[in-house]
Amino acid sequence: MTNTPQKVLILGSSALKIGEAGEFDYSGSQAIKALKDEGITTILVNPNIATIQTSKHLADEVYFLPVNAEFVRDVIEKERPDGILLGFGGQTALNCGLALDEDGTLQEFGVAVLGTSIQAIRETEDRNLFVNKLSEIDVKAPRSEAVTSVDDAVRVAQAIGYPVMLRIAYALGGLGSGICVTDEDLRERAAKAFRHTKQILIEESLTGWKEVEYEVVRDRHDNCVTVCNMENLDPMGIHTGESIVVAPSQTLSNRDYHWLRQISIRVVRHLGIVGECNIQFAFDPYSEAYRVIEVNARLSRSSALASKATGYPLAYIAEKLALGYGLPDLPNSMTGITQACFEPALDYIVVKMPRWDLKKFNLVSKKLGSGMKSVGEVMAIGRTFEEALQKAIRMLDIGVQGIVDPRRGFDVHDIDQELSEPTPDRIFAIAEAMQAGMTI
Repeated sequence: MTNTPQKVLILGSSALKIGEAGEFDYSGSQAIKALKDEGITTILVNPNIATIQTSKHLADEVYFLPVNAEFVRDVIEKERPDGILLGFGGQTALNCGLALDEDGTLQEFGVAVLGTSIQAIRETEDRNLFVNKLSEIDVKAPRSEAVTSVDDAVRVAQAIGYPVMLRIAYALGGLGSGICVTDEDLRERAAKAFRHTKQILIEESLTGWKEVEYEVVRDRHDNCVTVCNMENLDPMGIHTGESIVVAPSQTLSNRDYHWLRQISIRVVRHLGIVGECNIQFAFDPYSEAYRVIEVNARLSRSSALASKATGYPLAYIAEKLALGYGLPDLPNSMTGITQACFEPALDYIVVKMPRWDLKKFNLVSKKLGSGMKSVGEVMAIGRTFEEALQKAIRMLDIGVQGIVDPRRGFDVHDIDQELSEPTPDRIFAIAEAMQAGMTI
């Protein structure tokens, strides 16, 4: 490790909201502990008092201020930190860091971005840059084009062919995204999207493909490990935060698993990620076609799941790597006997299941899609998928004892509706359909 900073500024994720919740408090707290282990003074900006990371015994100084460029600049001017961490506060922290770089604050006060560089962050967040970067190493991304007007969005959609997926750049939780099947539908969604951003992405729809994720860690010496891979029970078209997720993947062949793992490492190395990142794939098992959907150059919801599922302290290790350590230099604090460069191996199944509370939102559709509506999640561990799934359903605290519950029935019409337009009840509808003898 070289040029150890004496004082580091950490950006939190601000207020809890759908898409940014307790997982960033967890990762930020671990980062602060890793810094304090090195004797580094820690400065935290986070307006949310109901978090662990804002407790007195963690950061040396806490500023309960909004996480935006205006307020963070004032903190930087007062505290004069040597470095700043952007990867532990979700999308809010990344966007703030990009703004601080664009307005010259980081350069003016000599604040170094620790871990993944600003350029790499920008290349993962800007959809045009991202697609171009992947094309340099012949890795496939969805056919797409970034646009800045409604008319351009319609033009691109007609060229790609409906249906298309609309996405917002620099957004979290699938904000404003959705499937569009007609010009009118696209015009309506695009007009709403441009209220939140100056750029949207129109891309080919991959609805129905498998969604697979890898958590990858890389150090500045180009050592890489894949800590965990996860498979979404729900297909593409449903946000990963809304999906039931299984770790490790259960339906990928050994060849497919290692093929996607190899692509993950190639992408992470080419982007120059230092620390931890999440890479998401769409995969068609029938044709073996794939697309890289996105790379999150930060700790994410999936990172928290992978860390707890494997026992690998992702946030802690990511912070050490940001300071310049190599993976072989770091012990795994959870096992106490292995190094951070050892990939975890699971002999059990982990299931993550989202929790919705839609009764509080009278006008919200129950239909699941590319935008997040869930407000929490549970994690269950079992020797088999069935055991872990049953445990997860019980832990949701929604009044059912498992996937099959005589108190929760569906008629044939409801089952058909649930299978074609999934809601939070779709897993129970699948069980009812199988009991009724419906074909797969």
